[in-house]
Amino acid sequence: MAHIKFRYLYRDSSNYKNFGSIVFAGSENCNLFELLLLIQSKLIDDTWFYAAQWHLPDLHFGTWDDESGHIFHEFECVEYTNEAPNTLLTLAAFKAFLEQTNRT
Repeated sequence: MAHIKFRYLYRDSSNYKNFGSIVFAGSENCNLFELLLLIQSKLIDDTWFYAAQWHLPDLHFGTWDDESGHIFHEFECVEYTNEAPNTLLTLAAFKAFLEQTNRT
């Protein structure tokens, strides 16, 4: 059974990266292209988003550095996967959070 995997990362201003992904339960019969369009319509400058606003795990590094840190996360891609879901967040709930997002 194919699930939906959302891949994203945190990149600080020194270009250090911390990668993450969520595999959603309840993603059967999801049109990947429609989901991608929804995500893209909510990104800031076609790239960034607030992980907390989308109820995704924060990927910031353990210690905060005011000189290289910022609050944005970076969208990488969505894809089909056979990996097991790794969150209790359903795709329907995630899409609802996206719908509530303003691009500011």
